[in-house]
Amino acid sequence: MKAFILLFLAASGAPSLALAQSAAVETVRDVWKDVTAFITSAAEELTPAQYEYRPTASVRTFGQLVAHVAGAQYMFCAAALGEPARAEDEFEKPGVTKAQLVAALKASTEYCAKAYGQTDAAAQQSIKLFGQDRTRLYTLVMNGTHNGEHYGNIITYMRMLNLVPPSSRR
Repeated sequence: MKAFILLFLAASGAPSLALAQSAAVETVRDVWKDVTAFITSAAEELTPAQYEYRPTASVRTFGQLVAHVAGAQYMFCAAALGEPARAEDEFEKPGVTKAQLVAALKASTEYCAKAYGQTDAAAQQSIKLFGQDRTRLYTLVMNGTHNGEHYGNIITYMRMLNLVPPSSRR
């Protein structure tokens, strides 16, 4: 818990945490990599028919979740790199296949690897995120948090399909 508080304060730009910031991007990257690997494993494992599954009519299908994560990764990581963002909903379109969605997820992950590869000093630079001044590090934290939120959805979907999610197989 103490490490999380220090990481949160470092991401928010608290100036007195130079020691806590020395490995901030690396710590955030490690968490993001783990969650994203679980999402990617699930995306690869489910069948094309299971990509159409949704627990209720008011939520995204599994395929739409994968598309949303891919699009959001491009959006968050472009901001963290100070680059123009692609449309977040670029992949949430009818007719996109499982193969295309897995490829989009992997490509967005490769793109984000560049953002998570920046130095702690670069990650302290200010950017605009949703119209607010934030650090690049804050944006990387938000991307990892967003992926974690949707991995939670994926876990529920998989359990409802009587499948064991990747994180429960350790």
